[in-house]
This record gives sequence, C-alpha cells and structure tokens, in this order.
Amino acid sequence: MRNQMNPQIERIIQNIEKVMIGKRTVAELSLVALLANGHVLLEDVPGVGKTMMVRALAKSVSAKFKRIQFTPDLLPSDVTGVSIYNPKEMEFQFKPGPIMGNIILADEINRTSPKTQSALLEGMEESSVTIDGVTHILDKPFFVMATQNPIEYEGTYPLPEAQLDRFLLKMQMGYPEMDEEMEVLNRAQKTPPIEELEPVVSLSELKQLQLDIKDVYVDETIKRYIVELAQKTRTHSSVYLGASPRGSIALMKACQAYAFMYNRDYVLPDDVQYLAPFVFSHRLILKSEAKFEGITAEEIVKRVIARVPVPVQRLVK
Repeated sequence: MRNQMNPQIERIIQNIEKVMIGKRTVAELSLVALLANGHVLLEDVPGVGKTMMVRALAKSVSAKFKRIQFTPDLLPSDVTGVSIYNPKEMEFQFKPGPIMGNIILADEINRTSPKTQSALLEGMEESSVTIDGVTHILDKPFFVMATQNPIEYEGTYPLPEAQLDRFLLKMQMGYPEMDEEMEVLNRAQKTPPIEELEPVVSLSELKQLQLDIKDVYVDETIKRYIVELAQKTRTHSSVYLGASPRGSIALMKACQAYAFMYNRDYVLPDDVQYLAPFVFSHRLILKSEAKFEGITAEEIVKRVIARVPVPVQRLVK
C-alpha cells in the first residue's frame, strides 16, 4: 500500500533522477538504508552507474563524500588512516583515512584482500575505528555504499559472512532499457549532470529524518511475521546458514524507513514482503547441492514468503 511519498524524500529522489535514468527503485532502496542507519551492497557488472548513484545521493543530502577504490594491494591503514610521527611536535599525529566521511563509496570492495575488507567492519557496526589503540568516532550520519563485481569475475575475493551481515540491503542496478540508454548518450554529449547537481536536503534535516523513522509503529504481529520468515530460512532444506537475528532487526528497521518514506506511521505486511529479499538474500549460505542445481538465495526467500501465512494486522495502536 503506497501513499504519496514524503516531500523531502521525493525531492531527494527527483534530484538523483537528474543523473540516474530509470533507477528510481535503486534510489528508493538506497534511501531506505540511509534512513535506517544501515549500509548498502550494490552488485553488478562494471559501467552501469553504481558509482554515479552514490555520488548523486551524497550531493543531494549535503553529505561529505569519500571514495575508496579497493585494489589487491590496498592496506587496512589506507582505509582507516594512520598515525605519523611529527619530529617538530615530537608526537604522533593522526592522518584520517577516507573512511572519515558521511557517505563512503567502497568501490569494488571484493577486489581487495579479506584483511582490508575487514577494516570496514568496525566502522560499519560501531561508527568508530580504532587505530594504534585510540578510538576515533566517525561523523554522523555514516553510510557505506559498497560496490562489487559478480564473484564469477577474475580477481575477486568473496566477502566473508560477517562482512555481508553488516549490509542492510543488497541489490543490483541492472542494464538500462533501450530508451533509457539513448537518454544516457544524449546527456553524455553535454556537461555531466552530476557536476551541476545541488543539495536539496541539509545534513541536519537528514539526521532528523533518521530520528523520525524510529517512531514508526511496528505491531507485534509484524514483528512475529519477520521472525517467522527469518526462522524459516534457517530450516530450509537448501540453506546451510539462514538469516541471523541481526537480519531480523535489519528488516524491521528497513520496513520502518520504507513506511515513513510513504507517509505512513505504521508498517504493513506488504512492506515486509517487498523488502525481505533485499535484506535476507545476501545473509543466506546455500548448501552446495542447491548451488549445483542453480537455486538462488533470492528464490529461496521468495518461497519462504509464499509459505508463511500473512498476519492479520491491527492498524489501531
């Protein structure tokens, strides 16, 4: 059930659409994660606009944008920062890394080693990083949007389960339609739209939106529905490791953000059904026989949704 969208959210999405053509769903889901204080993993082939999406989002909300290009030789200190000795001051001075920003683009995260991938973990989970025994608090809001190439590509490292579980949502961009790609070419002839993009929401307004979604009501029947879905993924015959309790929390927060975006102060079962594949799929570890048969995690989540009875929700609080 979709109401009219919140005016502030609509302004952000329309601003992003000045740069990204035909990617409204991706923009909406990115904002769901941002409002819910989560992080996004974008998986797709190179050249479909993953980096441009993150830049457009950062510009639209007046955020400090930082980009980390992950390469095989990247070190953890290249992400978090390093303490350098200053002989004049006779003390170590901290030189912050690119993780010190509001919206962080972790580009091609699976092209670097697991050790460097894990440098993001503390920041994503705790909003702080510890360097040489000193804890540095990250700016708020702190939002990581990581891109990765499909694992079949050469030179990629699969993300460990602990890393994947830190991402609220995982989604794909997909290739544009014929007319959309024609418009991309037309725009490419002129000044790149991203250079002319102006903020439409201040950082303080964004922080307030993040606070507002916490007031969105989640009925006990909805919470039970979310938990039942998570538990069914753990007992599915094709699944070795199902969605964690962190996944259940992530789905609830995502539903609150999605309901708020559409001017509702309560979550519906429809919200859960729509968002569950984006929240749960990357958290499932499939059995080898399921992979051999070509079954995907997304298919399993959709089968689970089809089998679990939809709750009859009380809309009166």
